[in-house]
Amino acid sequence: MHDGDNADLFGTHPAGTRKEDTRRRQAASPRPEPTGQARGMPDMPVAPAANRPLADRLRPQSLDDVVGQEHLLGPSGMLRQMLARRTLPSLILWGGPGCGKTTIARLLARAATLRFEQISAVFSGVADLKKAFETADRIQKETGRGTLLFVDEIHRFNRAQQDGFLPYVERGTVVLIGATTENPSFALNGALLSRCQVLVLKRLDDDGLERLLQRAEAEAGRALPLDEAARLSLRAMADGDGRYLLNLVEQVQALPGDSILGPGDLASVVARRAALYDKDREEHYNLISALHKSLRGSDPDAALYWFARILEGGEDPRYIARRLTRFAAEDVGMADPGALPLATAAWESYERLGSPEGELALAQLVVHLATAPKSNAVYRAYNQARRLARETGSLGPPNHIRNASTRLMKEIGYGKGYEYDHDSEEGFSGQNYFPDGMERVSLYQPTDRGHEGDLRKILDRRAALRASRRP
Repeated sequence: MHDGDNADLFGTHPAGTRKEDTRRRQAASPRPEPTGQARGMPDMPVAPAANRPLADRLRPQSLDDVVGQEHLLGPSGMLRQMLARRTLPSLILWGGPGCGKTTIARLLARAATLRFEQISAVFSGVADLKKAFETADRIQKETGRGTLLFVDEIHRFNRAQQDGFLPYVERGTVVLIGATTENPSFALNGALLSRCQVLVLKRLDDDGLERLLQRAEAEAGRALPLDEAARLSLRAMADGDGRYLLNLVEQVQALPGDSILGPGDLASVVARRAALYDKDREEHYNLISALHKSLRGSDPDAALYWFARILEGGEDPRYIARRLTRFAAEDVGMADPGALPLATAAWESYERLGSPEGELALAQLVVHLATAPKSNAVYRAYNQARRLARETGSLGPPNHIRNASTRLMKEIGYGKGYEYDHDSEEGFSGQNYFPDGMERVSLYQPTDRGHEGDLRKILDRRAALRASRRP
């Protein structure tokens, strides 16, 4: 951002000049400019303060009041450093629901003395964007004041709409603050990402949620009618979403009577927030990755937890069965040859039993895979074999292992010199089975874990016999 493009970013424009410009603008245009409103959204009546939702009434009025984002807003946080340097680049705020994205954008505009304008990608189109840019451009030219354009759910704009931001961001007409719950790497195009810094907001932890509860109690002037266990349960129900927590608090505060509620009573009057899990988006892959890595790390408890989380999120158990079967072949392999048939048996059991009984077979498979010895030796050997096959092209097998099915084939040497392994000592002839002229390659390298420990001894013995046959 250039100082000349945005002279009033931190209130550096002379106050007297700003007032004069404002008077001239108001005289020339009796219709006031929108500041702080949400373009492209349906007109909503403004509720009296007493009727406003608790989350809105408790919205932080300064950056110091924001809960749970100390890594950005603490003394050494990135946003604090930007404000201290008197620079504010365009940003993408990436975080889950209720972590403070909108609040932080409003407070950044106030700290940088920028005009705040908000649009929602859910309700806005090209015309709304064009109007917002034109207004920001005109106000900057008339008053020298910049605009912080906050775009909620920015990932919902298509690629062409996202490209429309680029010239205005580059010229400094607007400081773009985009909010998204989706991974920007997938949801936003590269051109827009290259012009913005991505800041990750954290879900609120238990301490942060407790601070919100205390603020709600101070605002109401009375404590919540909950015992300690119910208070803990209420925070757990919010699942890191501060806005949802305050919505729950409103329901509890509206209950008649003064009786103290326990966890069971609380569960009967308020609903737990649904866990985040989108079957075709990033959280889906995050949880599947967590299950896979817990299995590989031989932690049955963590593996069962992620298995349950995925099921509770609504995933098709057949998809999980497929992933577990792949894990049996890729990560357990020959260290426990029984893992793969057990995986297919568990999958078949689910198909026969259905839900919910069939999930128990998959849970048994999860525990077996987590506790089984691990080896990816077959997986590595297979990948190396494919690479070697591509490199060696069309080399044919040596004559002694070719199929001599006709007289001509026998006459030209097909099958000549082949040794029948069952007639050899130890049932092993040690002949060469690679193409003539190609050096022997050792692809499968068994570990010393589980069944592969025995295999290694056998293969080492056969390697010694093979070496003894070489001329």
